[in-house]
Amino acid sequence: MEFSAAGRLEVRITAADVGKRVSVRRLSEAGVTLGKFTDTVGVLTSWNDDVLVITRKSGESVHIDASSLVAGKVVPAAPARRRGPAASYEELARVSSRAWRPLESERLGGWELRAAAGFTRRANSVLPVGDPGLPLDEALNFVRRWYADRGLPAYVQTATGAEGTQERLCAELERRGWVREVTAELWIGALAPVADRAEAEGVVLAREADEAWLARYQRKGVSEVALRVLGSGPSVWFASVPGEADVPAAVGRCVVDGRWAGFAAVEVDPAQRRRGLGTLVMAALARRALAEGASAAWLQVERDNAGARTLYDGLGFGAHHVYHHYREPEPEPEPEAGAP
Repeated sequence: MEFSAAGRLEVRITAADVGKRVSVRRLSEAGVTLGKFTDTVGVLTSWNDDVLVITRKSGESVHIDASSLVAGKVVPAAPARRRGPAASYEELARVSSRAWRPLESERLGGWELRAAAGFTRRANSVLPVGDPGLPLDEALNFVRRWYADRGLPAYVQTATGAEGTQERLCAELERRGWVREVTAELWIGALAPVADRAEAEGVVLAREADEAWLARYQRKGVSEVALRVLGSGPSVWFASVPGEADVPAAVGRCVVDGRWAGFAAVEVDPAQRRRGLGTLVMAALARRALAEGASAAWLQVERDNAGARTLYDGLGFGAHHVYHHYREPEPEPEPEAGAP
């Protein structure tokens, strides 16, 4: 890693660079002056009391003592993706939000508060795209009251790893005790190659999720609220591959929204996995989306879902950014009566 034209190691960042993407090198062990360096790249999210906090693409926060720095510089924003269509974080955040519409929402400046009786964090969390129009502590207090009034825990959905994502907000939430519960990735890709992967014969497409589709869907005990969320979006399609005992061998959901097609709920009977049924479902949905004018695709996948990641990688998808759900901190216990 080069830090200057002459090859000299220089610390060329200060607290004034908070909010910028930086690359730093530090000593791995106290008292060591040669070798044993550690490099960190990410957004400089704070610099207080001679301690730097750098948030990596993954959302991990790294705390670094300023005295251990041997080099540091501001670097350009993360390079443009090499796979899939061009897309900004804000565009994808809004498109993916429209695919899981809440039953109730309210604006707080540029933030959208969403609630759907607890069905999915995506429909029951704040999407903070923009400024809330209030100081952060006041905005978070408003958020907590809003969700408490609905009997729900407060969640904030954030993102890291792309230009325009919210590394600084992640750091501020963690500093205030908010707990990151879920981390996943949003992947994008071209739509036509997905449609070309299989003939899609035998796949049944419908506008609503029937009882058979729901029998294969991974979430059990689906309520009326869940059905309303699943059916929300500009143009929603459900796909099924017929199976045994009136339960589909595979299912999937797609929301078409302008140039985007969002895939979700791709589920395959465990006994019939690795037979191409997931690809078959996605190909059928992709053809439907192409017919409606879409050209690009997105989906969300958890990091530990190796099977899904292999499938999507083979279909030409790649990670665009990482997203997280932060839950409000537990309230502090009230002091016992008579305690000092």
